[in-house]
Amino acid sequence: MSKNQLSWDQLLNSKPDSESEKSDTPASEAPASEKAIEVSIKSEVTVTSGVVSAAQLESAEPKPAKKRKSKVSEPRFDPYSKEAIEARARQPKNARSSLQDQLNEKLQNSSETAYAKKDWSKLEFESKTVAVPVLKSPPPAAFEDEEFLNELDRAEDTEKAKEPKVLSVSDLNRHIKEILEGRFSSIWLKGEISNFKAHTSGHFYFSLKDSKAQINAVMFRGYNSQLKFRPEDGMEVLVRGKITVYEPRGNYQIFCEMMEPVGAGALQKAFEQLKAKLQKEGLFDESRKRPLPSLPRHIAIVTSPTGAAIRDMLNVLGRRFKGAHVTVVPCKVQGDAAPGEIVEAIKLAQQLKDVDVMIVGRGGGSIEDLWAFNDERVARAIAATRVPVISAVGHEIDFTIADFVADLRAPTPSAAAELVVRNASDLVERLRGYERALKLSLAQRLSFAREQLGYFTKRLVDPQRRIQDASMRNDELLQRLELSTIRAINDRKRQIPILSARLKSNMQSNQIRRRDALSKFVAVLDSLSPLKVLDRGFSMVVVGEKIVTNANDLKPNDEVTIRMCEGSIEAKVLKINQDQKIKKGE
Repeated sequence: MSKNQLSWDQLLNSKPDSESEKSDTPASEAPASEKAIEVSIKSEVTVTSGVVSAAQLESAEPKPAKKRKSKVSEPRFDPYSKEAIEARARQPKNARSSLQDQLNEKLQNSSETAYAKKDWSKLEFESKTVAVPVLKSPPPAAFEDEEFLNELDRAEDTEKAKEPKVLSVSDLNRHIKEILEGRFSSIWLKGEISNFKAHTSGHFYFSLKDSKAQINAVMFRGYNSQLKFRPEDGMEVLVRGKITVYEPRGNYQIFCEMMEPVGAGALQKAFEQLKAKLQKEGLFDESRKRPLPSLPRHIAIVTSPTGAAIRDMLNVLGRRFKGAHVTVVPCKVQGDAAPGEIVEAIKLAQQLKDVDVMIVGRGGGSIEDLWAFNDERVARAIAATRVPVISAVGHEIDFTIADFVADLRAPTPSAAAELVVRNASDLVERLRGYERALKLSLAQRLSFAREQLGYFTKRLVDPQRRIQDASMRNDELLQRLELSTIRAINDRKRQIPILSARLKSNMQSNQIRRRDALSKFVAVLDSLSPLKVLDRGFSMVVVGEKIVTNANDLKPNDEVTIRMCEGSIEAKVLKINQDQKIKKGE
């Protein structure tokens, strides 16, 4: 390469001359690389007034540019900048050649624009016309060196590695399902139930939540049928299950296989729920409790025929009252099949004739052993019986739903047998006591009757004497009545003259008073009579039976009658004068 030519790398690393023109540094103080670029660009000019040697071109310096205020220029394009490399890496491989052509073209335009306005007035040329070699832009192949291509490949691979794989929605939901169901195949979860809904299909749908989040949950019929209690909103529970994803909607939920209430056990929770339900229906009301018969003749016992409870009850019944007839209706009192058999046994016991009372019970045990008597079916069967029922389940500290529904609760089966019948010896002793009390009462009543008889015998007199006394009393009363009547008549006779004089005086006073009032009324009426007006010289004009008060009511030649105080005149109207109307009071 000759001294007046530049390599492609030098050209790419150079700065355009426009930057030096905009700076405050004179052209003479420019770096050596900038001077070399200026000399190389000068050789692009064709000189027509002499021959210039290469040495002159090297030693020639441009005229210093005038200082001027710097202006903000567009940043120079750098093909090796980070942005340029990343832009090329994002392009496909088949578009790399076109990208390189664009870079070369941009570099060439930038160089030509930057050095086209140099001042070459200091150069002296010979009169001989010479052709100066011109530095051409390198071909695009010079730009594609091996190191640069490797760098582009590495950048492209890096960008491709960063770009995520494009998935469809179904693929994404499938991957999420594999991850969640594989990671959470069996978990325990504690939360509060909300939005609980028991579907008609038997499945339970609800949400489990805490103070910060919630998750949908489902419990299918095959699992929730084993629950001893019924879930409800607000209940805090502990569930075991697994996370499942419903791909069509992209929802995830927990599939519950087991559920226990937090705090109280499941059986206790179910007991409280059923108790509240039946109490709300009124099955525990005291008003529906029936009294036990005092001396039952036929007793039905619903229990296990092989348990100790039936033996204890039979021993107590045999010892206390041997005359009672006892029928044992056997059934299971423990296990899953026990509630159904107890219900059937109760129905069968009601079909027996002359049953007076029924005992339903069993011996003691755990809450699980006694759970058959906490079944809703058993409770409703006890409530529907037609005879009183005694509940005798477990020991004194054991309480079941059957105890609350039954007409009477016995603390133990033996106590139930004692409550249902009385002791025979106690009954005999009581009868003897009644006998003694009856004899004593009869003796007392006989003694009192004798005393009353003696008293009345002494007071009894001859009936003839009583009649005579009554006759004398009658005559006395009759005489008193006659005297009283005569005295009343005489009193009335003495009052007649006085009342007559008083009546006459009142009548005269009234007559005078009314005569005076009548005179006043006559005087007033006479003053208002039209005849009195005629006496004062007035007359009255009459047409037919109508009195004329207004002249306008008459017409000329009308015949009128003029009445005076004495007599009347027949006249004819000659003329009507419109005089002013006389006001009243004038």
